[in-house]
Amino acid sequence: MDNCLLIFTDLDGSLLDHHDYSHAVADALLAELEALQIPVIPATSKTLPEMLALRVELNNRHPFIIENGAGVLIPAGYFPVQPDDCQFNDGYWVKAFTRPRAHWQSLLANLDGEYGGSYTSFEQAGVEGIMQMTGLDRETASLAAQRRYGEPLAWQGSEEDRQVFITRLQSLGATVLQGGRFLHVSGECNKGTALAWLTAQYRAALPGQALTTLAIGDSDNDIAMLEAADIALVIRSPVNEPPSLSRQQKTLRSTLPGPAGWVEGVRRVLGSAPGYNCPQI
Repeated sequence: MDNCLLIFTDLDGSLLDHHDYSHAVADALLAELEALQIPVIPATSKTLPEMLALRVELNNRHPFIIENGAGVLIPAGYFPVQPDDCQFNDGYWVKAFTRPRAHWQSLLANLDGEYGGSYTSFEQAGVEGIMQMTGLDRETASLAAQRRYGEPLAWQGSEEDRQVFITRLQSLGATVLQGGRFLHVSGECNKGTALAWLTAQYRAALPGQALTTLAIGDSDNDIAMLEAADIALVIRSPVNEPPSLSRQQKTLRSTLPGPAGWVEGVRRVLGSAPGYNCPQI
């Protein structure tokens, strides 16, 4: 029996170039993977509107994970049966792992008196500010602003204050993750939990099928996903230190950054066990 490979991938800094968000270097391999019916499952800090646009650009028809694991969206009908704990919304089965964005914004508002000058949140920045912080064009920045489950912020204070700020938020029930550029404030959710839940849905849809999960990422908000997968691929970042992992076995590290490193690592995985593909779901 063939081994079905599920590829869970971070986007910014991994499949997408850190500086210009291009995926062109990986496009040929993405087409090969689709021909092999190997699902490429984005697991990102991006929003639902961002992902809807990007899925078209990537020609990707598979489920995806948004806002650092806060939600999983499965195209309706992708699996034979809708998972019990999903809600149908606008053509997708949606699994939410945390409370909505407004809750986390209210926690940040409570700390504004102490730390308000040390960070800029997406809510504070607005579309213009997001454009300046990210280099995104206006249309893409407006999509990035439409968050459902959490609040990103750019930290401008000292490292010491940053650690105290994170501890304060954690004491209020928030989970704070460092992404490539931003701190992400949300609930007790992460890409690893989302990976495990979605993998279980594949197992239910493909009983008896051998499954292998590959997680790909470049920053701290990818750690839970990298630890949870059968194989971890750490992409070299041009700006950040690599995430620190507990695991040692089946852990690959790219020598190249961004999508070039993505291609380098995925080809190593494919070459190590020929026969990876998936039956049509």
